[in-house]
Amino acid sequence: MTVKEIYGTDFPVILAPMAGITDLPFRLLCKEQGADVMVTEMVSAKALYYGNKNTEPLLQTREEEKPIGLQIFGSEPELMGQMAHRMEDKGFAFIDINMGCPVPKIVNNKEGSALMLTPELAGRIVKEVSCAVHLPVTVKFRKGFDDDHVNAPEFARIMEESGAAAVAVHGRTRMQYYSGEADWDIIREVKKAVSIPVIGNGDIFCGTDAVRMKEYTGCDGVMVARGAKGNPWIFRDIKAALAGEEIPKAPSREEILTMMLRHAALSVEVKGEKMGIREMRKHTAWYTTGMRGSASLRNAVNKVETLQEFSDLIMR
Repeated sequence: MTVKEIYGTDFPVILAPMAGITDLPFRLLCKEQGADVMVTEMVSAKALYYGNKNTEPLLQTREEEKPIGLQIFGSEPELMGQMAHRMEDKGFAFIDINMGCPVPKIVNNKEGSALMLTPELAGRIVKEVSCAVHLPVTVKFRKGFDDDHVNAPEFARIMEESGAAAVAVHGRTRMQYYSGEADWDIIREVKKAVSIPVIGNGDIFCGTDAVRMKEYTGCDGVMVARGAKGNPWIFRDIKAALAGEEIPKAPSREEILTMMLRHAALSVEVKGEKMGIREMRKHTAWYTTGMRGSASLRNAVNKVETLQEFSDLIMR
């Protein structure tokens, strides 16, 4: 399949799935700022199978954020295929399989990035899911598990042979987590190794970074993760940079505070006031990084319980 057939655009700028961060409210804000494609927070295939109520909020989507992919994770091929089939008619544009999560709880279950140590099993998972659904199936993985197991190009070939329509590659090993610099050379190697679209991920913190990654790796799209935390405007900047246009000025303090209030209102609307405001505590820390008086503002936000209190605090 072509990039456009999978993602709906020739060079997609994708908001990476990040657990506890890229929920529905944040995705909507990023979409408004120019993100082309969304992916849900990762959802456990086992949790779907057992009807775990905690997965329900992760599956919430809205028409205005589409196209959006569902990211699932697990290590049992048959179960992954069954759950993908169950979710096929829920309005998702594609099914993404997580093979890059570095969190110990996931890795210790032989899921996420641990699957890079068992390429044959990873291939079976992709084959089962691909056979179970008519939607495109994509895979997100890393450079390798550790420095002794750097196998992204070979892994990508197995994913392609097993039915993956596209892959997204994070240029760090599992053992690196998010430390050091992302290795864009490995993304370029993956691009040379396969004929399916390759999405580059790692160290995109501004519009210029996205242009450099595209030119250096030859990737078919970019995926933005940490660069979007507290900064949905990064998508506006990336789209301008890719179009060869002048990158807009950084948002003013007033614009940042207004975005925070909109974010809080959406969070309350989707999650209820208690949970919605609590969720804003971490987002406030990211939005206000480097802002004058940010430490005292963060401390104060940690004590508010209602949307009105949040609004009164940040807009005073």
